[in-house]
Amino acid sequence: MLSRSRKSEVSRIRRTTASQGGRRNRGAALLLALWALFLLSAMVIGWALNINSHLVVSSNANRVLEAEAMASSGADVALSQEITPSSPNLHRQMGDGEGYDVRMTGECGRLNLNFLTQGEDPNKLRILRQYLSLKGIDLNNLDGMMDSLLDWVSPNRGLHHLNACPETDDYHPAHAPLASVDELKKICGWAEFTSKPGWDDDFTVVGACGAIDLAYASRDVLRALGIPDDFVDRFLQLRQGPDGIDGTADDPQLDQQTAFITLGLATAQSQQANPIQNLIVFKSPNAVFRVLSAGKSRDVTRSVEMIGEQGRGRPRVFSWKEL
Repeated sequence: MLSRSRKSEVSRIRRTTASQGGRRNRGAALLLALWALFLLSAMVIGWALNINSHLVVSSNANRVLEAEAMASSGADVALSQEITPSSPNLHRQMGDGEGYDVRMTGECGRLNLNFLTQGEDPNKLRILRQYLSLKGIDLNNLDGMMDSLLDWVSPNRGLHHLNACPETDDYHPAHAPLASVDELKKICGWAEFTSKPGWDDDFTVVGACGAIDLAYASRDVLRALGIPDDFVDRFLQLRQGPDGIDGTADDPQLDQQTAFITLGLATAQSQQANPIQNLIVFKSPNAVFRVLSAGKSRDVTRSVEMIGEQGRGRPRVFSWKEL
């Protein structure tokens, strides 16, 4: 039998062992609880981040839609008959960072390729030839480009112009008016010219445009009419006003007689007989505009380009594209 002192020692050891086992169990339970809390926190944070990312995506999508709507609104405003390129209504800022800025230019100030090639009128063709010469096209390439263009738009399939590229299995002229300015890229001899930046800045095929509108013609278009450079520069200075920019509030109100006199096409007493006068106009009655509308919603911007005609009734839209 164990002595009394031995029994006390054994009892003490058992109590110590039990106490240590309890502490180990409580420590393990605490670690498990902390680990579970960590996992739960991670899940909550992940869920919150996921919700936030969806909110950001949704917010950005809404901003894109709002910016597109602003751009479309600006384009619609530009087709109102009361609007001119200098109208303050073309620039508007609204609450919450929304708004639009619109730039209008007269489409009929461009060279209408279908109009200039129609009927192969030498006076019309001279304008296009002179324009291409100003753009650096040499005479040999110019003859081929012009004749290939005339073959392309000619309805007579049996007609072949002298310097035009022959029809082959891979090359078939349309024998119809150009449906778009970009169609020039398909015409033999025009590839190099149409690969240059801004090559199409002065061309159009909109049927409502015929005679060249001096109110919106560029410097190169005016020079292509055979008007001397000093007359062209003087006219542009007058047309653009003090700020040197077309379509702004300081532009003077000119009439056709003043424009013709400034360009040397008429005198104060009478208009000079000049064949070019039948091919030009100042402020065409066909109010056809190229409209570039940029809509904004905070830091998101979307733009559209439209060609349309203002009118008393329903405005006509010839083309519309998002940029």
